[in-house]
Amino acid sequence: MVLSSPEQIAASQKASLDAFFGLTGKVFEGVEKLVALNLQVVRSTLAESQENLTKAPGTADPQQWFTLQAGFTAPFVEKSLSYGRQLFDIASTTQAEVAQLAQTQYERYNVRVQDFIGEAAKSAPAGSEAAIAAWKSAISATTTLCDSLRKTGQQAVEMAGTNLEAVTASASKAAKRSAESAAVVANGKH
Repeated sequence: MVLSSPEQIAASQKASLDAFFGLTGKVFEGVEKLVALNLQVVRSTLAESQENLTKAPGTADPQQWFTLQAGFTAPFVEKSLSYGRQLFDIASTTQAEVAQLAQTQYERYNVRVQDFIGEAAKSAPAGSEAAIAAWKSAISATTTLCDSLRKTGQQAVEMAGTNLEAVTASASKAAKRSAESAAVVANGKH
């Protein structure tokens, strides 16, 4: 379908605007989720800091103070790791949604370009078959490249998620061991 009528041009412009606002909407959804997560973290951190700071002045015994400090460390590490996981989830979900919308738009555009080339081939002068074949080959190569890049991007996100989970599990275990060791040391000096 070659865009030649005002209705077709208007429909194409409307589709482009819809795509733009769809992509923009997905990005803003991701930003909203990120802002909500950050506000939640700040609120809980302030509340916990206030609670912890009110406990600290009541500890006169150094061993009790070390035990109290060890109790603060492990939850902080766990919450930091949880924040990292949630941040990654928001980013990867937003990226996947934007990539899906972009892929859909690319496919629509590709169909329109192929239709245009098909229409041009019908009215092309004799001897232009090689040029038409070159255009089709270039479009095919571009489509293959885009598919390859999309798959590579998906694999990179999946690998990053797997690595994040492994690092999170390792850091969580290390924080728990550290807190337990500090508690044992502090209790052992009694």
